[in-house]
Order: sequence, then C-alpha cells, then structure tokens
Amino acid sequence: MSDDQDLQTYFESGGSRALALGNRGPIRFGSDGLLHPEVVEAYRETGFYVFEGAIGEVELKELDAGLAGLLERAPATEGASVDRHGRALQSGLPAFQWARPLSDPWGGTSLLNGRHPVAMNEFQAAADAPEKAIFLMLGLFESMPEALRLSAHPEMLRVAATLGGADFVPYNDSIFFKEPGLGAAVAWHQDGTTHWDNPSWDPDIHGFNFMAQLAKTTPANGLWVVPGSHRLGHVDIPGLVAENGGSVRLPEAVPMLCERGDIAVCNRQCLHGSFANASPDPRITFVWGFFRRDSVLDAEVDLPMTDPNQKATRRRYREEDLRERQRLVQLAIEARSEHRPDESPYEYAPCLDQAGRYRDEGVRKNALRDYRNGTVFV
Repeated sequence: MSDDQDLQTYFESGGSRALALGNRGPIRFGSDGLLHPEVVEAYRETGFYVFEGAIGEVELKELDAGLAGLLERAPATEGASVDRHGRALQSGLPAFQWARPLSDPWGGTSLLNGRHPVAMNEFQAAADAPEKAIFLMLGLFESMPEALRLSAHPEMLRVAATLGGADFVPYNDSIFFKEPGLGAAVAWHQDGTTHWDNPSWDPDIHGFNFMAQLAKTTPANGLWVVPGSHRLGHVDIPGLVAENGGSVRLPEAVPMLCERGDIAVCNRQCLHGSFANASPDPRITFVWGFFRRDSVLDAEVDLPMTDPNQKATRRRYREEDLRERQRLVQLAIEARSEHRPDESPYEYAPCLDQAGRYRDEGVRKNALRDYRNGTVFV
C-alpha cells in the first residue's frame, strides 16, 4: 500500500471513530440554565464536544466579511510594513504568524514552552506556492469586531459558566487559517504548561477552548484529538510516537469533524494536533478560551514565545490582573448586545456592576487598545 493510500485509510478510520463517540449534537441546557448533564458527561469523557449549527447564517456571513477585510489589511509578506495594496499597516492588527507552506513551524522546537516536542510530517508544496503563508492570527478584537461579538455568544458563555464556574476568566483569541495546499501543521501537544505538578491538579485545571468553524473541517484539514487524554496528566508525546513505530499518525486520535457554523469546546489538556493541509479544502477556525478563576489567581507562569528571538517572560496573576481581564467579557457582551438588540445577552456575574460601561463604541475602542498585553495563560 502506498503512503497516500495508507494516509487515506488513516483519515477514513479516524473519521468513522469520531462520529461514533457520541459527543456532538445541538446545544442543550438543563432546567438550571446550565449545559445539559448528558452533554457535560460526554465532554468529561472525551474531552471535547461539537455543538452543531451554533452560529446562524447571518452571523457567519458577517464573520466571512470581517475576516476578508482583515486579510486585506494584513502585511503583504512576513515582516512587511505595508499591506498587499501598498498601504501602511494600521494599528491594532493581530499578530500574524507565518510558516512555509505545508511545514511544521513549532514541532521539535523550544517555541511555546517546548510543548510541541515531535515534528509532524511536512509535504512538498506546489511550485507556485508563496515562500510563506499566514497560518495563525493572534489577538483579533481590536480590528475584527465580528470576532469580538462572537466571543460573547450567550449560549457559549453559559457553557463557559458550566465548565469554569460563573467567575470564569478569558484566555486569548485567534484564527487558525489553513489554506488548501498551504496550511501548516501543528504538532501534537497539550495546551496547559503550568499546573502539571500542582497538588490540586484535576482534568479541568488548564481550562478549555471554543472553536468556531467558518469552513467545514475534514480529517485532512481539521484538528485531531486523542479522546480522554485530558484525564491522563502530562502525556509523554515522544514516547507515544516511539511506541507507534516513529509515526505521528497516532492510532487513538480522531478528527474533530465539524460543519460550517459548528462550535466545538475542547479541554486544553487534550492531546491534539493537526496535519499540514495538503487537501483542497480550507480550514478557518476562530478560537477563544477560558479558565476557572482558581486556576489562574496567583499562578506564576512562563509566558509562551512564538519567536525564538524573544526573551522568556515570567508573570504572576494578581487579583487586579484577573479583574481587568474579566472586563473584556463584559465589553464583548455589550458590543454584541448593541449589534443584536433582539438577543438576550448573557449576564456575567463578575461584572454586573459595570453593565452599560462599554455601550459606546469609542469607549470600547479605547479599552481594547493593546488588550493582548493582558492575556492570561497557564
């Protein structure tokens, strides 16, 4: 069997096993207003859950337009001071991460606290492919209001309260942008880096991410997850690969299969990764996440670096840091409420005393300036 045939068999087998897990369906809530216990149980068992059809078509079209506008204003090439039209770059743009087409920029490096210890397979790109392509955009809220509003989706915030308590703390926001024939791989990893040796460790201590899909995901372009790995502690990834004969096609893993408009929630401790996107289909995933407050208060962390020329930074999260970060949730709620006045907004317990503070767009813009500097990470 050729390697192409072997890879296709791996994709098909993983897809079948993913659909048999029982961790997908329309979002459901119980009589207490929290996520339905059956959904919570499936999430606790597998480490992720796909909420089907969570984003309506109107909002999806808004997100499409917002992303298209953002890409029009992106640097023309890595490190450029102008966009593709020769215009000077605007302030407040995301941090754009670039990679060689079909490469693995993080695997086997010390970047991001060395949490991607084994490189994924790289593929040969087409002869006319660019030298590098954008594969990740970090910190969208200043320049993409559609992403800011989606982060305050009231049903997703109810999910966050179920999984992280009513005083949950926001993490960061990004878009994984994996174009057909260009998209880079992301090596197997677990997102958490701080609490593996914590005496109070539990499977939820490193938080969870939401993943909103703006395009259908497939085994070839989507995220792969090892179900239940969030309960195993710190996984020996090189050991797993060695046990698999050196292959990064881990037999326990399944693809996170989603349709456009689905939103998945994934435990950040799950072992997950993605293959280089040699398929004809794009992957566009907006990611934002949350922590339990008790897992970040007074936590001392080494902030992850995506640039080898950066110096490592150590930080401790105080009460005032968390209060400032939580205001971002209230700001997003009010931005969404202004845009969707007929929708019932989520009431975020830590900021009820600030209701109405961010109704004015100018106030929101000022509050969002350089907000990425306050990112909480564990």
